[in-house]
Amino acid sequence: MKRRSLPVAVALTATAALLLTACGSGDEKSGDNDKIAGAGQGAETPKESASASAAPAGDKPDGVDLSLPSDMDLVFDWDKPKDKNEAAAMDDAANYLRAIYRGVDKRTTKDAAVTAYSTGDGLHYAQVQINEWIKGGWTAEGTRRHYDATTRSAPNGKSVEVAFCADTSKFYGKEVKTGKVLKTKPSLKDFGYYKIVMVKFPTGDGLWQASKVFVETKAAKCRRGRDTI
Repeated sequence: MKRRSLPVAVALTATAALLLTACGSGDEKSGDNDKIAGAGQGAETPKESASASAAPAGDKPDGVDLSLPSDMDLVFDWDKPKDKNEAAAMDDAANYLRAIYRGVDKRTTKDAAVTAYSTGDGLHYAQVQINEWIKGGWTAEGTRRHYDATTRSAPNGKSVEVAFCADTSKFYGKEVKTGKVLKTKPSLKDFGYYKIVMVKFPTGDGLWQASKVFVETKAAKCRRGRDTI
């Protein structure tokens, strides 16, 4: 995963919360227009240094730790596009999700990975996601799969929309205090369709940050062809 070194992480900013459920599904629905939502939004200027960690080099593509516990597995079953920018944006969309669940595991929104891979609305989406897990007293366990990914570039070349399906039917909440795994019966609620608008960090070497996140819950199109239900 090693691609470049990130000298600094983005500073946290206070923003309004998005409406999200505790276990990872959003209530925001993505639009179907031809323009990339938030395509004109730039990345925020970094202000805080990213601290080093003891994670293996393979877990630190931008100098920040993205390692997850062994019982938390995020699988990205997709092919990279040929376009260099779109491929980098797709990689960092995956890193953004890893950063969120690393925050869930570490019980903090202030992890360097969260601030490295998100800005603006993408940052407060991550913060709300993590905080809801923390307030519920949960961490996560199992396998969360991401597939059927597509990318679309804005004309200015500074933003890329990464869209994909997610299957959380084998990804569960777990009570931090008791270790009890909160398994549920598989249903359409396990499938979501995501559109993440990635913006190019102005001074970074190929770094892209999530600036907006749209989630369609109970996405039947993502359930079709899956053998989990």
